[in-house]
Amino acid sequence: MEPTDYIYGLRAIIEAIREGRPIDKLFIKKDLQGDLASELFSLMRQHHIVAQRVPVERLNRITRKNHQGAIAILSAVEYHNLGNLVTTLYDDGILPFIVVLDGITDVRNFGAIARTAECCGVNGLVIAERGSVSVGADAVKTSAGALMSLPVCRERSIASAVRFLKESGFNVVAVSEKADINYTLADYTTPTALVLGAEDTGISPEVMELCDTRVSIPMFGHIASLNVSVAAGVLMYEVVRQRLQADLEVI
Repeated sequence: MEPTDYIYGLRAIIEAIREGRPIDKLFIKKDLQGDLASELFSLMRQHHIVAQRVPVERLNRITRKNHQGAIAILSAVEYHNLGNLVTTLYDDGILPFIVVLDGITDVRNFGAIARTAECCGVNGLVIAERGSVSVGADAVKTSAGALMSLPVCRERSIASAVRFLKESGFNVVAVSEKADINYTLADYTTPTALVLGAEDTGISPEVMELCDTRVSIPMFGHIASLNVSVAAGVLMYEVVRQRLQADLEVI
């Protein structure tokens, strides 16, 4: 890990949070106590920052310097607020196109999805705070730099994000090999949010239940499913195709 990827020490992390530095992950020693620790915990609650309680050995593997029981991994980008992003898109007269990633943890898949999304004019990606990939240096590299310009919203709950998108007028489309509707039969000419799940577990049942439409990509070989980044590319370009055919602006 490059030295610029993280900061350590209680006071340094406290100041970073106050300055609005984008923090991707925060590791805190399990038994951390004291006045500075209490100040850090208070700031974390105010800024909705979730920390992982870890043994001191985990921290020592990152740095042998005096970390005081706390290390913050910095995000390569600043995350966006989904509500603000959607409001801005509507205010600017843009037909929104959002991609929601439910439980995807593989950095290479995430970077590949982001690269295709940027090429397709997607307006933003949605990931979860926990149990999800994050925007680190490896993801940015895999995306060929797309993540530096493509808005990423990190939400506390994918289910809550999907509910918000539905309430905001989006047609939320789940992509699943278990669905019966061919992906080309869905309508993507209205505000659209595509939901894709992890390759091993798929979209969570709670999120799947919330989606307006469930579509699948026809499969004719012996393998049951596509790589999630490939499936994402197929669906994103179907959105582009339909919008171009309807003479709608793609971005």
